[in-house]
Amino acid sequence: MSTMEATAAKIIDQPIVDQLVAHTSVEMEEVNKLLLSRVGSHVQMVPDIANYLISAGGKRLRPMLTVAAAMMFEPKGQQHISYAAAVEFMHTATLLHDDVVDESDKRRGQDAPRKIWGNAASVLVGDFLLGQAFMMMVDAGNLEALGILSRSAAIIAEGEVFQLTNAKDANTKVDDYFEVIKAKTAALFEAATEVGAMAGGANLADRSALKTYGAQLGIAFQLVDDALDYGGVSGTIGKNVGDDLREGKMTLPVLHALQNASTTDAQFIRENLGNQDASEKAVSRVVGILQSCGALQTTLDRAYEHADLAKAALAPLAERNGARILIEIADYCVERAA
Repeated sequence: MSTMEATAAKIIDQPIVDQLVAHTSVEMEEVNKLLLSRVGSHVQMVPDIANYLISAGGKRLRPMLTVAAAMMFEPKGQQHISYAAAVEFMHTATLLHDDVVDESDKRRGQDAPRKIWGNAASVLVGDFLLGQAFMMMVDAGNLEALGILSRSAAIIAEGEVFQLTNAKDANTKVDDYFEVIKAKTAALFEAATEVGAMAGGANLADRSALKTYGAQLGIAFQLVDDALDYGGVSGTIGKNVGDDLREGKMTLPVLHALQNASTTDAQFIRENLGNQDASEKAVSRVVGILQSCGALQTTLDRAYEHADLAKAALAPLAERNGARILIEIADYCVERAA
């Protein structure tokens, strides 16, 4: 067995997310170097906040998807590295902004930056990271890719505003919910994989396949996140469970329950939606209602539907470098909530 074959066999024996990490490790080292080089500023609070959040953990799934999409083809130069770094900065900026909007105290298991440096600093450093992302796109020299990523930034913001307008509104429609998650989450996944394919030199059909893959994966990913906020399909109470309830977010588990739970249970959910002081006992009861009326399982079922669409989009490219990993990542994203 050759060294390359032995390395491939070793990767295949790993859990799928670790396979993605291994597959993109060399390129992601370059992405990380670029990220660190771009957070410098003579205003010390800027690198302090940026590095705090960047080093807090997270799998950096979105930039890995950009890199993996490019590696399916024949990337030349450093475009895919720049695009991946831009995607990560865009994502980090949305996290900083979201924590302010949602008044979140925790992010990735530690104090949210806004709890340490304040809301104003978090918003402004988020703006700084967006500016850096756009500069890296300009440096890459592809106007079309710049258009794709900058358009996704506008769509994400629009989705967050739409979600804000729907907060605590028990009359929110399921279609409205999907419009929100397509904008606030799927848009960046979609852009990440599309510009990755572009950097790899993919033709229009293959680029479209990666774009569809990213969009469907992003929808599945957010559906699972919304189920996990209520403990996943098991309904297990854990750290930060119930944040969406207290923030009044009209996610699919809540919408399903309002339509299918008993009148008494549905009224209890309405009474606690947006109640920042909702007790653990109240949250536990809401989780039990979601579990008993099938809201969490229904959300997971919908996530699997979109994961299957993501996998189908890549099926014609299954023999390309790393495609199998991306196909299996779709299932991994959903199984987090099982």
